[in-house]
Amino acid sequence: MRTIVYDTGALLAAERRDPDFLALHDELTAAHIRPIVPVVVLAQAWRGGPQHQISRVLKGCDVLPDDQRTGRAAGVACGASGTSDVVDAIVVSTAVQYQAAVVTSDPDDLAHIADSLGVKLRLFNV
Repeated sequence: MRTIVYDTGALLAAERRDPDFLALHDELTAAHIRPIVPVVVLAQAWRGGPQHQISRVLKGCDVLPDDQRTGRAAGVACGASGTSDVVDAIVVSTAVQYQAAVVTSDPDDLAHIADSLGVKLRLFNV
């Protein structure tokens, strides 16, 4: 596996100390794989105050800023799939761009967006 994208559900799994997610994250970082977290995913999960588990996980991740390319790709994904969930669309667009799998709590929603674009994503459910 080259890389992986975390969606909001992955960060929330970290915060609730989900043992399967934490084991996956530790396995990835031990293999020198830095998961990608789109900044909108961080914004959706972060509520301030001490969120120690999210903070711990983020130390091993690359938080990507959004840019025009990402915005346009997410807009196309929203249009193709009929969704207005731009965070999910950005997660899918990022995964496509980096040829990455996704750790998600919304596998059906992400698969729908990917299918609408004619791409297949490897999804890990948390």
